[in-house]
Amino acid sequence: MNKIIRIIFFCLSVLSFVNVYSQESPPKVLVVTAHPDDDAAFSGADYKIVHDLKGIVDIALITNGEGGYKYSTLAEDIYGLELTDEETGRKYLPEIRKKELEEGGKIVGIRNYYYFNQKDHRYITSADIKEILDSNIWDLNYVRSELKNIIEREKYDYIFILTPSLTTHAHHSSVGILALETVNSIDASDRPIVLGGTIGRKSDTVKTIYKGFEGYPVTNVSDTIPFVFDRTQKFSYRDALDYKIIANWVIAEHKSQGTMQLLMNQGDYEVYWYFDINPESGKEKTKELFEKLNINYFKKKEYK
Repeated sequence: MNKIIRIIFFCLSVLSFVNVYSQESPPKVLVVTAHPDDDAAFSGADYKIVHDLKGIVDIALITNGEGGYKYSTLAEDIYGLELTDEETGRKYLPEIRKKELEEGGKIVGIRNYYYFNQKDHRYITSADIKEILDSNIWDLNYVRSELKNIIEREKYDYIFILTPSLTTHAHHSSVGILALETVNSIDASDRPIVLGGTIGRKSDTVKTIYKGFEGYPVTNVSDTIPFVFDRTQKFSYRDALDYKIIANWVIAEHKSQGTMQLLMNQGDYEVYWYFDINPESGKEKTKELFEKLNINYFKKKEYK
């Protein structure tokens, strides 16, 4: 009898082991951004990855954010510093903006922060991207090598970047291109999937189709239909809440950046483009991720 019981327990333990390891691992994501408030663009999906899918989201921040001093007027009384003075702003904003980033990160559930501390020199459009990528303003070799070390060590499933585009800040496009080049240098079997994110509104009458940033083939996108996270999906009591609230909370933490606050309630969708450097086999995995992100996991409560 004891022998039979031992056999039963052994079989149950084996079945338990197989069940645990047959389950798909929670997603692990690295958000790579230029400035300490850029991550707000991914805040809805990041929040659900952490809180609903029990995944991990880390941030790699490339610049120190010192260039944002011109719009710090309202934050001067908060921090007791004349942040709109260039010398003062460049001195104190790097530390202030890191703290703002981490306060927003607490809301989303960010695990780790990797600070590259490259100079946030000035605003330039992506038409002048070579001012970054063909210069020594940033230590490009350091950025590539350190980013590669982090990606290979942590074995992320996904990298989120802001979509490189002529319509955005050259720092955004530069960081996206550097991240894509870095992932492309990793052995194909070990590469994470890179997605280029942007914000969309339901009121948009023209649907943007992203094909890449001319002159940088690593940014090419052939799929004209992106993956979408709907921030307006409803949950909670009487479906009164949505994920635009999370984005607004994150934005509100960046008090040193006055124009950032103008983005409150602006994004209905987070749109994610699938770059051609990614494997064809990764599309189904990514589709499954976004299907999960659009499920309402909230446990409704009943009130009298």
